[in-house]
Amino acid sequence: MDHAMPEDQKAPLLPLHSSILHRSQSFNSSIRSILTLNNFFILLGPFLCAIVCLCVKLEGPATSRNMLAVLVWVFAWWLTEAVPMPITSMSPLFLFPLFGIAAADDVARSYMDDVIALVLGSFILALAVEHYNIHRRLALNITLLFCGDPLNPPLLLLGICATTAFISMWMHNVAAAMMMMPVATGILQRLPAGPTRDEVVIKNFCRAVVLGVVYSAAVGGMSTLTGTGVNLILVGMWKSYFPEADPISFSTWFFFGFPLALLIFLALWAILCFLYCKKGSGGVLSAYLDKAHLKRELELLGPTTFAEKMILTVFSLLIVLWMTRSITDDIPGWGALFNGRAGDGTVSVLMATLLFIIPNKKQKGEKLMDWNKCKKLPWNIILLLGAGFAIADGVRSSGLADILSESLAFLEQAPYLAIAPLVCLISSTITEFTSNNATTTLLLPLLIQIAQTMHVHPLLLMIPGAIGAQFAFLLPTGTPSNVVGFTTGHVDIPDMIRTGVPLKIAGIVALTILMPTLGAIVFGTDRQVLDWKLHVRHCIGIS
Repeated sequence: MDHAMPEDQKAPLLPLHSSILHRSQSFNSSIRSILTLNNFFILLGPFLCAIVCLCVKLEGPATSRNMLAVLVWVFAWWLTEAVPMPITSMSPLFLFPLFGIAAADDVARSYMDDVIALVLGSFILALAVEHYNIHRRLALNITLLFCGDPLNPPLLLLGICATTAFISMWMHNVAAAMMMMPVATGILQRLPAGPTRDEVVIKNFCRAVVLGVVYSAAVGGMSTLTGTGVNLILVGMWKSYFPEADPISFSTWFFFGFPLALLIFLALWAILCFLYCKKGSGGVLSAYLDKAHLKRELELLGPTTFAEKMILTVFSLLIVLWMTRSITDDIPGWGALFNGRAGDGTVSVLMATLLFIIPNKKQKGEKLMDWNKCKKLPWNIILLLGAGFAIADGVRSSGLADILSESLAFLEQAPYLAIAPLVCLISSTITEFTSNNATTTLLLPLLIQIAQTMHVHPLLLMIPGAIGAQFAFLLPTGTPSNVVGFTTGHVDIPDMIRTGVPLKIAGIVALTILMPTLGAIVFGTDRQVLDWKLHVRHCIGIS
């Protein structure tokens, strides 16, 4: 017997009222608008490329104009993200051969060298650290040390910022910010969210903690080669342009980058304390923050496992090998045993390989890492680095660097001590509107040409240009780390500008002091002009 279906079951599950239909139509219209805009940006790259090829006349070989056209195409797609960034980063592989800029084999070599190997090995180690929650255990332990009784807000802020900076030294600063932000916001969740009489104090401390994590990740990344892609781009371009010059090793950069980062870090802490940790805030916050919260989170992680201990051992061994591969001219380091054939990427991949050999003692036959855990490798960053190296080679070989360097010719008239702050200011301004890596990729080849014209050591311009590209402190879009902090809801753009302006000034001042002093010792930037001029000409094949 057939039963009649009740009327309420005949009705559609989602009744299409007129208001719902209107919202659906509006949503579909928005999607069409977005797709139309995306298609426009996709066509914008080749369109601008064609305009340059047809209308722009440069005093130089035809390849210089073609290289400028390719640059416009690639940067149009990078800035609009019309095509996914990793795919755009691979476009030099087909654009350079098609436009007669470089052979396919030459372009492909830019995407795999010792610097890229350094990145690959470091990322695999970072994934192991993340998989076993080592970063969280380390962050909680260090922060616990700074959470005094009674509570001292500046001291707690110092602990959070120092932990973030330390983690950022050994892995990409974006990853460090993403790892530390949940720890920081977990501490802030102890604070009341609703209106209270202490609302101003609480909101200011929340701002200080979030901004501290964001900026500490950027500052900590400056101190080591693995901390940020910008440093790796600098090293790669130095090796590409000056293959016969002494390479910038991990230890060489650390001897300069760490003191610089330390000065900027102390300035950051002082700025945050001055702006957001007013006198008497400790008494207000003590009612909500204590060590019990941190201890509970630490207890949830359980005791340190064999796998965690082995990963820390491998990581520590890697750092020691990085630091001792090349020490000084008198103490050559272990790299001399291999006649200089081993690089930082060599030991990075070697240590990463050990993770696939050492058992984790959790399950029989299971190793510390397997390839499934490596599916989260940030290939977008690796491909972006390769694109940066390829573009740098193309700008140099096409003759475009000679032409573009004339736009920065005013630097030739700058006094010696004003070179670093001027270059840093220019770079730090550009980086607020483009990515740090894109700014570095575009600017460094030009600075090399200007250094040649000025007859000064190229690193005197290259290092301030690369460091300045990391001073993206003013806008959320300046770097992904800024976005991580902005999305917490604790900070807004005025907060970032209020903190970022004095921090950027402090960074430029620190670089101005260290570049002609410590930089001269570490990189030899005070080398006699004539000697360096001859060396540059020999390295890049100028007659």
